[in-house]
Amino acid sequence: MQGIGLFFCFLLTFSFSTQGANIPVPAAPKLAASSWVLLDHGSNQVLAQHNADKRIEPASITKIMTSYVVYQALEEGLISMDDQVQISEKAWRMKGSRMFIEVNKWVSVKDLVYGMVIQSGNDAAVALAEHVAGSEEAFADQMNATAQRLGMLGSHFVNVTGWPNADHYTTAKDVSVLSRALINDFPKHYAIYGIKEFTYNSIKQPNRNRLLWRDSSVDGLKTGHTDAAGYCLAASAKRGDMRLISVVMGTSSDSARAKYSQTLLNYGFRYYETHKLYSAGDSLRQVRVWKGDKEQLDLGPATDLFVTIPRGQYKNLKPSLENIPVPVEAPVLKASEVGVIQVALDGEVIASTPAVALQQIEEGSFFSQALDTILLLFE
Repeated sequence: MQGIGLFFCFLLTFSFSTQGANIPVPAAPKLAASSWVLLDHGSNQVLAQHNADKRIEPASITKIMTSYVVYQALEEGLISMDDQVQISEKAWRMKGSRMFIEVNKWVSVKDLVYGMVIQSGNDAAVALAEHVAGSEEAFADQMNATAQRLGMLGSHFVNVTGWPNADHYTTAKDVSVLSRALINDFPKHYAIYGIKEFTYNSIKQPNRNRLLWRDSSVDGLKTGHTDAAGYCLAASAKRGDMRLISVVMGTSSDSARAKYSQTLLNYGFRYYETHKLYSAGDSLRQVRVWKGDKEQLDLGPATDLFVTIPRGQYKNLKPSLENIPVPVEAPVLKASEVGVIQVALDGEVIASTPAVALQQIEEGSFFSQALDTILLLFE
């Protein structure tokens, strides 16, 4: 019982320090867009959505995936920011938005990354793809493999720029999944998305994400536009400890995509709050282990546990540990699942994560196992 009490006290002590009135949450705003999603980065909870799984043309938002694969190659040491890339004729001839690189000239990976992310350069994207994978087609295969790994089941890529193609598509939900993964996996590289302008070859071009100038909490991500896709924007903002990701697809203008993205972000920050309840490895409870070389096993989450809730509702959260097997017998592998941590609000479970063993327990001696076998008969 002591372990259960500590588990509840941990949450309740934190709740008394949380400020904020109980604010009723109105319906999510309706936007003149083909689809949209508002996602909390920490808890991975969707706060608003419309046609989130509708297949759409991603336009230059594709470059979020292109940059993700490039960042992965950088982190794995396959390429470096200092690499010099000779620009192919294919990259040089790319239409649409460009950073204006010249054929056969040598350009650093760093400049190409900045040109792709900030200036949305189609030429830079192709040059990077060729440097990483040898060809745009081979790089697209890596993009699709990454999409599958991230759970982007509604997406398929055939190029690195978002140039229109019937077999090149995604969904607003998948864009939010990808954006969250990029922020989590490559925080250092993600910072490039917040840079407002970049100069290359004496040509200064601004970042097309208007929210970078309007809202100081916005630090990414990417715009997109084609005639078929309309004007699109994936944006992220952080206020205090709370980060939100908005994805707005298929609006009528540059100003509309910025306006609607700001509307979604303001809605989320105004009516919701996000809390990190437990950190990975926190010991929330001890349970008795039978027939082992130790009698007590610490249980806790394998990953950080966040919840996103209506403002003012923190004190009403109810945590619990469920599905713990009885009895728990050795051996117990470290990180093996031994129950479920659940958090409920008004009787509804709003978050759950496995409760895992925080240490390994081996089988005990023959004598201790025999003794525990007898004691279990009385239990």
